[in-house]
Amino acid sequence: MEIKDSYELPLSKERVWAALNDEQFLKKSIPWCEKLERRSETELAAEVKLKIGPMSTRFTGSITLSDIDPPNGYTITGSGKGGIAGGASGSAKVQLIEDKDTSSTTLSYEVTAQVKGKIAQLGSRLIQSTAKKLSKNFFGNFVKQLEDMDKAQ
Repeated sequence: MEIKDSYELPLSKERVWAALNDEQFLKKSIPWCEKLERRSETELAAEVKLKIGPMSTRFTGSITLSDIDPPNGYTITGSGKGGIAGGASGSAKVQLIEDKDTSSTTLSYEVTAQVKGKIAQLGSRLIQSTAKKLSKNFFGNFVKQLEDMDKAQ
């Protein structure tokens, strides 16, 4: 499965980069994230409870950051296991491009992912629509948190 998308954020590239590298900020942005811990500068552990169609499961996994190019982007690679539901693995290339005229940053990403087990039996359309919904929720939460921080300052 492949997903490509981009979001225009009303923030500087440095601000978006800082938020993308703050595990507590990310934990609040990731829908249904129960745990996100930094193990090193490039490794994180995660636990997320998800509902995909009729199936609910808790995924535990690891995330690795590579090709790090501050503040322009990086590659995220991860894998997770959801017990009897199966597992998932994949990577995302994340790029930040700032528009100095509008003081905004475009965050674009390209995701490749594979699912295994019972989850894969749900069908690619359901999995892809769930992934897109999670992505929209993530960015909605991400932007709202940043805007709330601006208001508090």
